[in-house]
Amino acid sequence: MATEGHNVDANLLTLGRDHGHYFQKKTFGKPTYCHHCCDKIWGMLTQGYACEVCNFVCHEKCLKTVVSYCSGVALQLIKNPVAHTWSQPGIIKRKFCCVCRKRTDEALSVECEVCEYYVHVDCSDLAVSDCKEAATFVPNIDKLQNSVVQYHHMREGNLPKDSKCVVCRKTCFSTECLAGMRCEWCGQTAHALCYRQMSKECDFGVLRKIMLQPYSLTIPRTELPMEQLLNITSHDQPQSRKVSSPSKIQADDVSTGFDDIKEKEDMEILRIFDGNSSLRSQIFRTASVPKTSSVQQIRDAALRRFHIIDNPENYYVTQLVNEDCAGGEEESLEDPVPLRNVKRPEGRRAQIFLRYRDDPEKDVVKIYGGWLRVPVTFCSLAVNKDTLVQDAISQALEKFGLDGNTWNRYNLIEVSLDRGVAERTCNAQENMLQLDSLRRYHVVRFYVQEKEDPHDHAVFVGNLPVSLAQRQYERILLKLLGAKEKPFTAIGPIYFEYGSLVITFNTPKAATAAVQKLQNAVYEDKKLIVLCLPNVQPQMLPEDGEPLLVLVNVKSGGCQGTELIQSFRKLLNPFQVFDVLKGGPLVGLYVFRNIPKYKILACGGDGTIGWVLQCLDIAKQDAACFSPPCGIVPLGTGNDLARVLRWGGGYTGEENPLDILKDVIEADEVRLDRWAVVFHEEERSQPPTQVSSSSNTVESEQTMNNPEDQTSMIIMNNYFGIGIDADVCLKFHNKRDANPEKFQSRLFNKTQYAKIGLQKMFFERTCKDLWKRIELEVDGKPIELPNIEGIVVLNLLSWGSGANPWGTAKEEGVFQKPTHYDGLLEVVGISDVSRLGLIQSKLAAGIRIAQGGSIRITTHEEWPVQVDGEPHIQPPGTITILKSALRAQMLKKAKKSRRGGAASAQVRAVASEGSPSGPLGVPSSLGDPAHGKSTPDALGDSDEEGDAFL
Repeated sequence: MATEGHNVDANLLTLGRDHGHYFQKKTFGKPTYCHHCCDKIWGMLTQGYACEVCNFVCHEKCLKTVVSYCSGVALQLIKNPVAHTWSQPGIIKRKFCCVCRKRTDEALSVECEVCEYYVHVDCSDLAVSDCKEAATFVPNIDKLQNSVVQYHHMREGNLPKDSKCVVCRKTCFSTECLAGMRCEWCGQTAHALCYRQMSKECDFGVLRKIMLQPYSLTIPRTELPMEQLLNITSHDQPQSRKVSSPSKIQADDVSTGFDDIKEKEDMEILRIFDGNSSLRSQIFRTASVPKTSSVQQIRDAALRRFHIIDNPENYYVTQLVNEDCAGGEEESLEDPVPLRNVKRPEGRRAQIFLRYRDDPEKDVVKIYGGWLRVPVTFCSLAVNKDTLVQDAISQALEKFGLDGNTWNRYNLIEVSLDRGVAERTCNAQENMLQLDSLRRYHVVRFYVQEKEDPHDHAVFVGNLPVSLAQRQYERILLKLLGAKEKPFTAIGPIYFEYGSLVITFNTPKAATAAVQKLQNAVYEDKKLIVLCLPNVQPQMLPEDGEPLLVLVNVKSGGCQGTELIQSFRKLLNPFQVFDVLKGGPLVGLYVFRNIPKYKILACGGDGTIGWVLQCLDIAKQDAACFSPPCGIVPLGTGNDLARVLRWGGGYTGEENPLDILKDVIEADEVRLDRWAVVFHEEERSQPPTQVSSSSNTVESEQTMNNPEDQTSMIIMNNYFGIGIDADVCLKFHNKRDANPEKFQSRLFNKTQYAKIGLQKMFFERTCKDLWKRIELEVDGKPIELPNIEGIVVLNLLSWGSGANPWGTAKEEGVFQKPTHYDGLLEVVGISDVSRLGLIQSKLAAGIRIAQGGSIRITTHEEWPVQVDGEPHIQPPGTITILKSALRAQMLKKAKKSRRGGAASAQVRAVASEGSPSGPLGVPSSLGDPAHGKSTPDALGDSDEEGDAFL
């Protein structure tokens, strides 16, 4: 299925006025709707026209204005094919197949992760590779941004509900058939009748300001699949029908992909192969023909099944004599009744070959300009057995209006239309006459491409050991690549804290070879994360643009993270949307490093937000934008920072992702104070031990007394706790770490919190008399503590899933009104577990103790502590909380853009984000003071303490 548009050229085939359809007049036995105008087909006999190939139905009056090409020819009409990235097969409701135009809930179907293309698995081999062309930068032509024109990328059918035509302003969506047109970039919709009146240029619509324009982006010229370039998990790809047991007839063998063929007494079902390779892989199509059919009728039926629009005289059919000998003996079919003498293996269908009458000495091939952006789509060349690839390039350049003597500056790329990816670069000395299969003849093209590649061939490698020297990383890579000399031209930046780095190659061939070797490599029992990165050309971005970097934790909120990342890929450029579980936020931050002004949208819980801000502190040293503002889509359990910034208490799945992006555009920038929590263990004397020499004794004492070895630091964004709240949080985390598979439900997590709280209340009052056993100083002044079992230090007025321990009472002259950017912290005491439950239930507040810019807590024994919900046991010593120089710019949702009124701020929290175990290279669920960083849960963000008391 394809429609008239910029990426479709009807001159590629000789088509009549019916756009390649095989229209036949038909009487419908049930209510039927026109796929062109969406109106019902009325009449006593309900007569209309239907295409025998793609099931397109229309009125007689609509025949002259049809703009949709038949599925049988659409594949060959695309100028620049771009592969779809298929989801896993499933039943997709309320959508229509873009090939056979029937409902997708009638059979297993797949959808593209990047565009609104839906197709049955049985129809997938006819899917048109016309996904969104998301990277179109051309170095020698598109010098200035204002000289580039972006065209609409129109897709037929499956329009959003309540879509209005931009031309006539009337409803243009249909729930009854595949109808209406929609641009994949700007979202404009129109009737097929009105479509030609639309402007051809696309302005990206309401998302223009945050869109990463395709003409500012390059992607690697590699033979890697599109899903790997987009960093999308490889799903089960839809395959053509394959028979697994050749000795038996299966019911599936008689499925056409459009209508099930029921064998009748006067009909014969044939298996049709289009070449030796299809026979070897048992990929065939079935056709039902009368038993008395002539050779011509069998040939024409086979041509229709392969959707070949060409002179029938160029084709002939043969029967397969011996299936086990592909390419062996074949026999021609002979009239008057050819099927009478066809050999039928026992229990099998008759097997027929469809062959092309090619001349082994000469042929005519089409060479496409494609990425050269020449005025014509293709040129035809007469080639013979002596014609080499370099000769074809030279002739094509002359026909494109370029200098044919410069052929050595270009490559000839073989591209498969059914997959939309470059299969290989042809050797300059290769012969042009190399065809095997009809399928191959019709779906493989040759494109002329410049050898000069504007792309910076950067490959991200993660899951390496942390904190090694650059030479050590180089040795590891050389060992994994099996190379003695460095195949890469540069290494860096190196993110030592995460064991990740970027290596750069000077050729696509070298980059592809490295990726193929490293993607399955394992080092120290860890599978490496290997990603090919796109390259942004900042000079091509509009001056008022602020592209949005979307970072999604797909494990957050159950499956909601997966749904969100798919929606954002369809609404934006897919190369600006990243899954943080594949390499972390550093991948996206590196891609955006040269953009002078951009925004970030972090989708996850508080742990994910902290992770993003932490990586931003690392990456911004080499970035053009030092402090991009960060918005939030709350997918966690607590979501306290999101609540304070008006993004709500949790994403429910009912919000429209487009509205979320609009809110990001309208959001206000605010500052978020960040604090350094410095843990310093007190120097403890060790019992004397026997040593072999006095030098060892001195060395031991130096290690023990070195103050740097006893100090660690964690950056705090939300709050810090010591005592009862941290103890409950720690017990919960330990139980979840022991059995992560059990902690998948938020209700179960609440139950466990309640159980731990009751145990602490009646049996394990380990934090009793905390007020006597620790010392507190605020701004250098000692503070006398009341009778409490826990202390919470707040940077936000939201804690533990929206509770406010500070309370709302006003104490003028005593404390200032707290905010998250006033440079002050609020210190609150919690008397016991029961008070903790009341605070969580919003029935009471904590005990206000102090407010200040620096906090110092001295302990003389081990205590449970937590920073932003990440707990651990802290040895005796001092805990100092100071203002950090690492400030963050955040996006606060504007009040005027709050959709749904006050209720939107009270959306319910989503399900638990899952177990803490996750992909390697992602920080562990527990904070690691020894490495000086706070870390989120690998598969989701931490549940907030006391959550059971909501």
